[in-house]
Amino acid sequence: MRSLAVSSLFVAGILFGGQQANAQEQKIAFVDLQRVLNDVAEGAAARSKLKKEFDQKQAVLDKKQKELKKMKEELESQGMMMKPEIKQQRVQELQRNLMQVQQTYMEMQQELSGKEAEMTSKIFKKMGVIVEAIGKEKGYTLIADRNAILFAQNQLDLTAEVIRRYNAAYDASGNAK
Repeated sequence: MRSLAVSSLFVAGILFGGQQANAQEQKIAFVDLQRVLNDVAEGAAARSKLKKEFDQKQAVLDKKQKELKKMKEELESQGMMMKPEIKQQRVQELQRNLMQVQQTYMEMQQELSGKEAEMTSKIFKKMGVIVEAIGKEKGYTLIADRNAILFAQNQLDLTAEVIRRYNAAYDASGNAK
């Protein structure tokens, strides 16, 4: 029985010892993909373009909301003096306009979300090629996203290099240099 235990420990030592040696040969790094997205020139240009578009659309919504507020205030202040059928018409008109503003808001949000996803997708695709090239050049076994890692030493961070290479390869419009 004692020889069985010793044999088991010997086999386990060989198996796990081999895995430990193999694990030490692994070369691992990480990239903060969100930081790359925010810091590359193309990402900054995309954010600026989206913000400009958002601000324009928000101005339209703000104008419509002011009109709704004015309609509501008029209805509240003059409602007691109105004939019931006229008051009912104004209430219905206010409700229709409110629903239109809500619908417009939802459409704008979906449109902007779609554009952001499209821009982000293009940048991530190019970023993936760069990360893969770094991995192959430097012999990395694994390069993970920083947000999927609980702890890693800073020297394993390739984010700055990915940003540098991305900006060297692409201009702010996303065109290859």
